Amino acid sequence: MCATIRLQALTFDLDDTLWDNHQVMVETETGHYAWLDEALEDWQRNRGQAPARRFAERFPLEAFLDRRRELAAAYPLRRGDFTWLREQALRWLLEAYGLDSDAARSWAGAAMDRFMLLRHRVTPHPEVESLLTTLGQHYRLASITNGNVDIHRLPLGRHFPVAIAAGELFAPKPDARPFLAALARLGTSPAQTLHVGDSWREDVEPARRLGMQVAWISPHIDDMPLPAGIHRLNHVRELPELLRLVGGEQG
Repeated sequence: MCATIRLQALTFDLDDTLWDNHQVMVETETGHYAWLDEALEDWQRNRGQAPARRFAERFPLEAFLDRRRELAAAYPLRRGDFTWLREQALRWLLEAYGLDSDAARSWAGAAMDRFMLLRHRVTPHPEVESLLTTLGQHYRLASITNGNVDIHRLPLGRHFPVAIAAGELFAPKPDARPFLAALARLGTSPAQTLHVGDSWREDVEPARRLGMQVAWISPHIDDMPLPAGIHRLNHVRELPELLRLVGGEQG
């Protein structure tokens, strides 16, 4: 099947599309919280204020998760701004632990610095660097993510002159607005653009509704028929072959 309009641009989801994200998030979640617990205890002891209970004993990780859920429900426009939710939840817990407002703000900020350091220790799939290098010679490239990875903190960022952080727009996928923002900055129409992502709800459905073609990264084998313009791939490494099939590649 050949595309009636030649593709000019590709948009990419990041987490679980260009790298496996699960273990990164496990290590980031537990790592920054453990760092905060240990550093806070050292700070208190050095001030002669050794606590009866450590921070993570008073507020285990599950309490942090619960507070983030409460904040997302209370501030629906912020539900996709994960960095804000995390920092506000930490500030609330630290104040409940007994820190004054200034100290709570400072320690929450320090914990989020640690979080972001760990969050960016992603390992792209081995093929991704060369894949993006080649694709960038033929297409305009953009990233669209609900996560809080800043792609320009990674070496891969050089491939993405357009990078959309949907949560910071207060419009996380499946909202159409991050896709529309990427299309506007790329200067292409939906029909000229193919989106690559792993989530049916957050990638496939919104892109399809706009009239984009989609490469759905879904290694699960089944016989579900797919709508026209939706192409299932086992891995992002299969993208060049798909582009040849839809007639969009030059050279």
